[in-house]
Amino acid sequence: MTARGIDLPVRDETPGRLLRYSPPMTDLKHRIKIFVYCFEQGVPRYLLVRSSRGVNPTWGTLDGPIGFDEQIESAVRREVHEDVGLERPEGLIDLQMPALWTLGDEEVVEWPYGFRAPRHETDLILNPRWSEFRWADFSEAYARFQLDLDRAAVTRLHTLINAA
Repeated sequence: MTARGIDLPVRDETPGRLLRYSPPMTDLKHRIKIFVYCFEQGVPRYLLVRSSRGVNPTWGTLDGPIGFDEQIESAVRREVHEDVGLERPEGLIDLQMPALWTLGDEEVVEWPYGFRAPRHETDLILNPRWSEFRWADFSEAYARFQLDLDRAAVTRLHTLINAA
């Protein structure tokens, strides 16, 4: 029997009998990635947050787990409320570009969403996992995102909200 390219015969107590080896299953997690935006004088602005963890934290966007038996839209609203204190979106946009990535034995499916804030908030209530926030135009947001997936998602969101 071959498991991940390695021959791994396993014998049980019965002489000469081989058991089938089942490689360990990966743990599949679902997470949301939330691009909060608003309009300021008709121009879209994007919320960037900086993590309070790490040696050299970068600017990014809100993210979090999707709870067991939780709808994605509910998870988006919950996470935005927990992370920055915003209650209700003026609109949610499913960016329809889920991403699968693997870290060790954990596989993660990330679901990117746009969350339209009612207005340009300057007094957000930051969760302690975030050290600071800023509102940025598209060019700055794109430049500050380190991950290609985040850049692709904010580009798609920017295109969708400008086409509406």
